[in-house]
Parts: sequence; C-alpha cells; structure tokens
Amino acid sequence: MEGLQSLNPTTPSPRYDIIILGASGFTGKYVVREALKFLKVPQSPLQSLALAGRNPTKLTQALKWAAHPDPPPSLPILTADTTDPPSLRRLCSQTKLILNCVGPFRLLGEPVVAACAETGCDYLDICGEPEFMERMEAKYHDKAVETGSLVVSACGFDSVPAELGLMFHSRQWEPPSVPNRVEAYLSLESDKKMVGNFGTFQSAVLGVANMDKLMELRRSRPRRPRPMIPGPPPPKGPMIEHNKKIGLWAVRLPSADSTVVRRTLSALTENPGGLPGVNEGPEHIAKREAFWSTVKPAHFGVKIGSKSLLGVLQFITTGMFIGLLGRISFGRWLLLTFPSFFTLGWFSKKGPSEDEVQSASFKMWFVGQGFSNGSLASQGNAKPDMEMVTRVMGPEIGYLTTPIILLQCALVVLSKRDDLPKGGVLTPGIVFGPTDLQERLQENGISFDVVSKSSLPS
Repeated sequence: MEGLQSLNPTTPSPRYDIIILGASGFTGKYVVREALKFLKVPQSPLQSLALAGRNPTKLTQALKWAAHPDPPPSLPILTADTTDPPSLRRLCSQTKLILNCVGPFRLLGEPVVAACAETGCDYLDICGEPEFMERMEAKYHDKAVETGSLVVSACGFDSVPAELGLMFHSRQWEPPSVPNRVEAYLSLESDKKMVGNFGTFQSAVLGVANMDKLMELRRSRPRRPRPMIPGPPPPKGPMIEHNKKIGLWAVRLPSADSTVVRRTLSALTENPGGLPGVNEGPEHIAKREAFWSTVKPAHFGVKIGSKSLLGVLQFITTGMFIGLLGRISFGRWLLLTFPSFFTLGWFSKKGPSEDEVQSASFKMWFVGQGFSNGSLASQGNAKPDMEMVTRVMGPEIGYLTTPIILLQCALVVLSKRDDLPKGGVLTPGIVFGPTDLQERLQENGISFDVVSKSSLPS
C-alpha cells in the first residue's frame, strides 16, 4: 500500500513532527483534516506528519476523507496497536509528538502514556476522563520529568475553553478587585438536532462505573495545597437555576473541566510563578511570571444550560439514567446498547452527520462574583459586591472545536518547546496558559469576550 511504512526496529525510521494515533476514528479524522491545514505551510512548525492505528485501510480512507475535495497527500501510514507496547515505543522513537485520539482512554490510553513517558516523547490527547488523567499523573509524572516527556491530557473542548476561559476572566479583575467564585455555563446550540459522539457517552458511562476507583485514587495521594481564595465559600444554591442575565436555565454538570481547573489552581499554589521552561531566557521568565501574577484563584464550577426549562429537565433525566444504570453491569449494557433511548436522542452509535456538525456551536459563559476591593473579603459576613461576565464561543465542540484546540496546542509544543516545562504529566492550563494559545484560538474561530461588569446590590 502506498505510504505504508515498515515498523521493523532494525529499519532506519524517518523522524516526524507529529504522529496522529487513532486517526481513523470519529474524532481522529477531523483531527487529520485540521492538521492538513498546517502541514508544510510556510513558517509552520508542522512539516512532517504520519497517521497511525490498527487498520491501514481505514487510515487511508480517513486521509482521503480529510483531504476532500483535494487529493490526499502521500502521508506515511503506520501500524500500531494499544495492546502492543513495542509498536507504541517504535512510534515514539519516530516522532517529536504523539496526538492520541484513541478512546475511551481509561481502557486504551495508558499504554500510550507509558510509552511516551518511557521514551521521552511528548504526548497530547483529547481525554475528558478525570480518573484516567489523575491516574496517569500518579503513575507516570516522575518518569516523564526524568525523560523530558511532556504529557498533557484534555487538550480539546475538555478542558482548554474552561482553563483559558477562566484565566481570561480572571485577568479582567483589575486590582484591587478580586473574584471569589466563577460559574461556567455551557450552552450547546444548533440549527439542527445534534447527535453526540458515542465515544463521549461511553466515557461518561464508564466514569460512573469507576467513580469508586477515582475516590480511592484521590484518598491514596498526598493532599495538595488549596489555593487561598478571598471571601467565604459560595452557597450551594438550587439544583436548577435560572440565570436571567445570560438567559439560561442550568443544572450542575459533572464534567472534567472542574477537576482539571482545580488541579491547575493547586499546581499554581505550589508554584506561584508557574513551571520553568526547558531553556527559557530572561525575557520569557519575566513574561511567564507576569502572566501568572494576573491569574487569581476562585471557586469554580460548571453548569450546562438551556434556553428552556424542558431542556434542563432532559439533561437531568439523561443524567439520572447514567447515574443509576451505570453502576451495574447490566445497566451499563443497556446504556451502551441503546444510547439513543437512554439519552433522549442526544447520542447514537452512528454519530452526527457532517451537516449537523457544521450547524452546531457552543457558548461558555463565565459569571464571576467577587469584591471591588480585596480588603472587603476579609470582613465578617462579607458578600460579593461586583459581578463580571465573560464568554468563550466557537463551533461544534467534539469535531470542530476539539481538533482546532488540539492542533494549536501541538503547534505551540513544536514551535515553543524550549519555553515549556521540561516534562511531567501536567494540565493544559499549566503548560499553555502563559503561551499565545488564546491568540491562536482566536485566529481560528474561537472567541474570548468581555460581556459585562456591574455592581451587585448590597
């Protein structure tokens, strides 16, 4: 087959800038399509690209789909399997960076992380599974630091909009004002009925099934320092909220975003100036430290919203099905066999059509409350007297926004590697916060806006 490369370890191997692993999957082929936009463009750090997976025929078909209507470029097609660790180590020996699109990550992701951490290859993925991410940190962080492997999960819609969105929001609180709490409200919009990726649903079901393992993992690890947040902790509030300012009914969303943001804020508490780069100069050190000095910690949560109360009730119903049935094996079989029924049509094994993908978009509103003067926060019975609303907007989250984010993260790694931490299993906020990632996303269809600043009634 044209482009098929031998993975015989005795054969001299070319060195690629990026290998996309799982390139023939639902999301993987969109990642390939996004990567082709930057391949061999003048001044692009992406000059060589290979695709990898179990089935060369499917990889070739995915490349043809991604290149349409142009003829597909002649890219190397590499055979590798997550059940074959030697094949993964051979991949790592041939590339600077692996983009992993093979999920569910709790089932298939660890061998790839292990191979990268062992060989010193950099790694990015689009995972949104807290248990996987925290387990990889516990098992491979020290090894990745030792070998210089930068391992960063959640480099897609989970959880870069939440991380960069909160940092953007935080920078709007100019001294002496300080935030106390920020709620992110996610609104998914579409001109057509949108069907979600089955892999995302499968990850959610398995997340419920493994909730006890996540709690056990967290109890087994040293307690990380909590950030010092001015003012009292916020009240829990009602289960269903109607936020008139942004026009949404909303309910709390148990997403990866909250846990990833908390990990970032904890890491900043340990390292207030961020982590030093591999070979950064004085100018970059000053820029990094100046950036992190503007990021103020706050209590953070995520809610999913709808313009109608009925939409929120549908979210709750779906969540109840997953929460109740996901804990038992037969229930999980039901959920994964009949996803459309148990999600009221929101997920299916077929996934969305191209027209559905193109018609969809998202808005993530960040509604922050805090104090116009930080000294007010220390007073007894202090109540926030100031509100700030910012917003991140972009195209459909799974197949358009996620590939945009993943590729821009990859381009940052390729072009600014000396300015990034040497290695370790880290959050996207810690790695990409001080870089120009936000500006890159804005140039590629994801906007960051200040909506309003106002005083709260006393």
